[in-house]
Amino acid sequence: MYGTIAKINIHPNKLDELQELAQRMDAAPGHLVRYVYRMDANPSELWLIAIFESREAYWKNADSPEQHQRYLELRALLSSDPEWHDGEIIDFWPQDGAPA
Repeated sequence: MYGTIAKINIHPNKLDELQELAQRMDAAPGHLVRYVYRMDANPSELWLIAIFESREAYWKNADSPEQHQRYLELRALLSSDPEWHDGEIIDFWPQDGAPA
């Protein structure tokens, strides 16, 4: 599995729009799961986790025109550029399947 962890800073009054955007997004081929954390210490700071079945599936999505359009919609809601951290997932729990 492969994915990204992104730190994003949302405009304080744009959280509802972000959640609406997320609901409209269809899963890309190979996209297994997405989590978004909202930080207690700073409610405008969110951490996004996206997990794909493989590095190839991740990069095929990342390089697609459709993903670029989704990114532009997301970026319009943010106060700064996201901070991306891509990498291979080497462990998860429970071990009986992909994260859910």
